[in-house]
Amino acid sequence: MHHKFSDSEKDPHSPHFFKDVFSMMWTTRVIYRCVLTGKSLPDSQFTTEYLPRWKHLDYIGNSLFTRGVFVVAYILFYIYFAPSGWYFLLLPIHILMGPIQGAIVNWCGHKYGYSNFDNGDHSKNSEPFGIFLFGELFQNNHHKFPNSANFAKKWFEFDPTYQVMKLMNALRIIRLKQANVKVDPS
Repeated sequence: MHHKFSDSEKDPHSPHFFKDVFSMMWTTRVIYRCVLTGKSLPDSQFTTEYLPRWKHLDYIGNSLFTRGVFVVAYILFYIYFAPSGWYFLLLPIHILMGPIQGAIVNWCGHKYGYSNFDNGDHSKNSEPFGIFLFGELFQNNHHKFPNSANFAKKWFEFDPTYQVMKLMNALRIIRLKQANVKVDPS
């Protein structure tokens, strides 16, 4: 839905319709929760081919029990491995990493940076900061080529996740589909 309706009123998380990142993420949560529970469904074009339904897995993944298990696992990991108490200050970041990453990518990736392609939206590439999100801030490139494993498209752009994927492909852990997307030398 985000790619199809990018930066329009039908986009579930466009920063251009919210006063701040928190209201954007809360609205996104509400929309996705309604889809998950069946209270509202997206356009029919998204319900057949693009929206797999795994009811049991969705139930497990979205239960408070499962979330609690992960929080306890993070705490136990810190108790066992943290060399000092100061490291526990990182615990909230680790617990909330999914929403934090989503907020940064969707807020910054549609507000700040440069565009390689005219996609008809406000998507931007936010390098050099994107290196900290392992290529996820190449939003303009990603919106132009959504099925490309490599989000970097210019010679000066670097997608570390793609490098890991190439290594995993070489080790036959995964199989990359080779897209016919060339890197622009300019």
